[in-house]
Amino acid sequence: MQRINLLSPRLANQIAAGEVVERPASVVKELLENSLDAGASQLDIDVEQGGVRRIKIRDNGTGIVKDDLSLALSRHATSKIITLDDLEAVRTLGFRGEALASISSVSRMHLTSQAEDETEAWRVEAEGKDMAAAIRPASHPQGTTIDVRDLFFNTPARRKFLRTEKTEFTHLEEVVKRLALSRYETGFRLSHNGKQVYDLRPVTDQLHAEHRLATLLGKKFIENSLTLDVEAAGLRLWGWIGLPTFSRSQADLQYFFVNGRVVKDKLVAHAVRQAYRDVLYNGRHPTFVLYLELDPSTVDVNVHPTKHEVRFRDGRLVHDFLFSRIHKAIADVRPESDGAPTGVQNDSLSSVSALNESQIKEQSALPLSNHPASNSMDWMRTTQSSPALNEVHSQLDGMRQLSDYAQGYASNAEVVDPETGEIKESTSLRSLGNDNALYVQEVGYQAVPPLGFAVAQLHGVYILSESEQGLILVDMHAAHERIVYERMKTAFYQKNISSQPLLVPINVAVSQSEADLVEESSAVFESFGFRVERTGLESVMVREVPVILIRGDVEGLVRDVISDLAANGISDLIESRANELMASMACHGAIRANRKLTISEMNSLLRDMEITERSGQCNHGRPTWAHLSMSDLDKLFLRGR
Repeated sequence: MQRINLLSPRLANQIAAGEVVERPASVVKELLENSLDAGASQLDIDVEQGGVRRIKIRDNGTGIVKDDLSLALSRHATSKIITLDDLEAVRTLGFRGEALASISSVSRMHLTSQAEDETEAWRVEAEGKDMAAAIRPASHPQGTTIDVRDLFFNTPARRKFLRTEKTEFTHLEEVVKRLALSRYETGFRLSHNGKQVYDLRPVTDQLHAEHRLATLLGKKFIENSLTLDVEAAGLRLWGWIGLPTFSRSQADLQYFFVNGRVVKDKLVAHAVRQAYRDVLYNGRHPTFVLYLELDPSTVDVNVHPTKHEVRFRDGRLVHDFLFSRIHKAIADVRPESDGAPTGVQNDSLSSVSALNESQIKEQSALPLSNHPASNSMDWMRTTQSSPALNEVHSQLDGMRQLSDYAQGYASNAEVVDPETGEIKESTSLRSLGNDNALYVQEVGYQAVPPLGFAVAQLHGVYILSESEQGLILVDMHAAHERIVYERMKTAFYQKNISSQPLLVPINVAVSQSEADLVEESSAVFESFGFRVERTGLESVMVREVPVILIRGDVEGLVRDVISDLAANGISDLIESRANELMASMACHGAIRANRKLTISEMNSLLRDMEITERSGQCNHGRPTWAHLSMSDLDKLFLRGR
């Protein structure tokens, strides 16, 4: 056994570099974060050979005074925290004071800076083999330039793990992209091997912010996303969430920022995934760029060397806030605005847990209405409907009435003649066929609803509808499947989830820690109709289950819920299984292909779509309708050329 010795500064820095500097992208991240913390409004990044040969970053921040230049290259030297209180409420991107020391220990670094209110600039040079910093005068405007050359030149073992130039630059570009999304007020220029990649100017308004998003993430993201800006309980969430139909095969278009810091957090991922659960294909991933703002003292950013992970003081509150707001924004998408939220206040009854009422107040108007022209529910049933589905329909029959939403088109949406001031019918209404004219006369419409009026059925599969803007195509089975599913969920949760005692209780063998967890989380099981009791040191007993899951794998579900609770502190698996079963029932109960519908029945389906949450997608994530404007149709036939 060798004697204990102190590490040399050089070796200590190189060991630290293993945590901080993984590849050129890591260097860019650390240096750009320092520049942003220095108040820079413009950042210029020039790299060569994917950053391996050279990384040069210039900013116009506050700069570094001469006496601090050599100290800046020392380990644990920082201007961002002084006391423990500062560490508990970090407001800067960097704070550990290891970046410059680690980078300079594995590269040839030149740092030139002029501090504000000073007339001279100074330059410090350091190489990995010689940690003694040499300072000399230089010519430089206010701000700092850091030039990093020959990364890992003195650690060949690390260098051989680097990938191709293209791969390394892709990682580096992603770092710049994330930081550009986190600081809209800052300009970014990125060049690779002398070729400009990005030139992003500082953003001053929403339009310019969306232009930056389109530049970095593509125009399709902006065209297929919803804007979000909500506050409650000291939390603010704003940004953009992609429509369910704009999903991805990989989670590669997901950006989440906490107080301006990009993070990848399991709690956040779980909340977002749960919010999108009912509207995505299996295996598909949602897209989003979201910003969470909260008191810095309630979030710990010092839990990982790369600072990609955070820990929330009240994780449950954050999770429920994220879930409820994203879930609501998706549910509020209505056909009337062609993919934008309409503001109809319809909170879902199926959330795993509601936020504290004193913290977040929710409205809950239930979408249980149907158009009066559809007095019969017969068209919603098929000969293959299950008894459970028919029972739900019979419960809904007595609950349906004309909604305020639908009444708006009958009483408030008149078309006024600008010359005489008299109310008149719209051109689209006057051009309706006999069936629709009768339908409109019975209902009293004076304007065309968002999804228009049905004109035909195509091959027993699609409904063709004429709207004010053009043509609407509706997949009638997919649309009706969503309508039936949402009504089944409403009826199910309104009954407070009835339970059924088991004739023979199920004994489940678990570990002691899992039994403790069941004992502590009994309310989670009870909220969904389960009664699970601890019966021994390493065993629990299932005595009651919700009626809708009585024929399922109860033991397997309980084990999965326990595992979910242990991993995330919360679980939505019970609700998920119940919803899966109702979705399957709704799929079998929805109108099938080749079913002939009358014009009145088709119109009734369209009106139901306009008032149903998530009606833009079926239960499997497929779109339910598409819109072709008159200009789109004109382009198809080359009109106007």
